[in-house]
Amino acid sequence: MNKVKLSTFTTGDFDKGASSLKIIFWFFINALIVRVSWNPFMKIKILLLKAFGAEIGKGLVIKNEVIIKFPWKLRIGNDVWLGENCWIDNLDHVVIGDNVCISQGAMLLTGNHDYTQVSFGYRNAPIEIEDGAWIGANCTVCPGVKVHSHAILTVGSVATKDLEAYAICQGNPAVNIRERKIRGNKTSTPPDNYRDPLP
Repeated sequence: MNKVKLSTFTTGDFDKGASSLKIIFWFFINALIVRVSWNPFMKIKILLLKAFGAEIGKGLVIKNEVIIKFPWKLRIGNDVWLGENCWIDNLDHVVIGDNVCISQGAMLLTGNHDYTQVSFGYRNAPIEIEDGAWIGANCTVCPGVKVHSHAILTVGSVATKDLEAYAICQGNPAVNIRERKIRGNKTSTPPDNYRDPLP
C-alpha cells in the first residue's frame, strides 16, 4: 500500500494569482501594517488591501489581527464586518456580499489537500458568502461552500456544504436547525420571552 511522502509535494498547476515579488511585498505589508494590533486605522488597511488587488465596497469594518492570504483573490461588498482574528485563507477566490458579518476567530478555508495522492497535492475551491449572512465566532467555512443569502453559521460550527438562504445552521458538520426570521425596525425591541437562537 502506498504511503504519503510530503517530500514529493508540489503546488502543481496552483495559480497564486500574482508574481513572487508581489507576494513577498504583501507578506511584509500585511505583517507590519495591515493585520497588526497597533494599527487601529481601518482606512489605511483598506487602501493597502485595494492597492494589492482586493475589490472592496464602501463601509468595510476590519478589526485587528485579520489575516488575508491573497488580497487579489478577495471581493468584498458594502457594509461588511471582519472581526478580530478572522482568517480568510483564500488560496482560491473568496466573494463576500453586502451586509455580511464574519465574527472573531472565524476561518474561510479555501485550501485543501488531495489525501488520495502520495504527494498530498493541493485541492482548493472558492467560497461565496451572499448578502446578509453571518459567520459566527470561531466558525469554519470549508472549500467550495456557498453560504446563501442571510444564512447564519452559529458559534464554533463547521460548514462542509452549502447553507440554505435564511437557515440557521449549527454543529460539526453544520445542519439546519431553524429558519432565520428578521424583524423590521418598528419592532426592533424583542419581546420579553425572546430567546437568542445563537448559543
